Amino acid sequence: MKNKTNLAIAASALLALASCASTEGQSGNPMSFFVTSEGSGKGADLGGLAGADRLCQSRAAAVGAGGKTWHAYLSTTASSGQGTVNARDRIGRGPWQNAKGVVIARSVDDLHSSSNNLTKQTALTEKGEMNPGRGDPVNQHDILTGSSADGRAMPPGKDTTCANWTSSGAGSAILGHSDRMGLTDDDVARSWNSSHPSKGCSQENLRSTGGAGKLYCFAVN
Repeated sequence: MKNKTNLAIAASALLALASCASTEGQSGNPMSFFVTSEGSGKGADLGGLAGADRLCQSRAAAVGAGGKTWHAYLSTTASSGQGTVNARDRIGRGPWQNAKGVVIARSVDDLHSSSNNLTKQTALTEKGEMNPGRGDPVNQHDILTGSSADGRAMPPGKDTTCANWTSSGAGSAILGHSDRMGLTDDDVARSWNSSHPSKGCSQENLRSTGGAGKLYCFAVN
């Protein structure tokens, strides 16, 4: 009887440890914002918003933050029965912090103001590394957004989202600078989310101007 009791206690302890390990693996990382360390590999063809969100989710899960719901900071324009989507409306309420625990913004309005704390030093990847920018051996500061400076979809009339994130050929997408640096020293060059359009939508098009098809990812819960 005593041996059975000991076995039962040991089994309960093992289950508790397994439960703790599972919980820690899913939500032990307090990070709620990151720049993806890699893009889709297919330029701006992300498989639409759903595919972009899956990319954010998988990158987060790889570093123990998969217990949160992650969305890509991307806007889309009205097309083929699809309504306009504003990036600012799909990222939750905040606040958000990077992999090192540094708060980059406390709310959506704060994120889209001059008081946000998004810089080269704070716009870290999910691995807690700085995203390479201007002055580094490889520049990858161009981040896909398709958005205006206030986080909304651009006016209709021309492609600013690479066919709503389904094209790796023709088209163009609005890019932001994760290091807040450009060829000039003005608000546009320093914009983290709306600096300039891409040359095209292929991986090579994005790479040629200083990008790699990377995304901003935000935890919405």
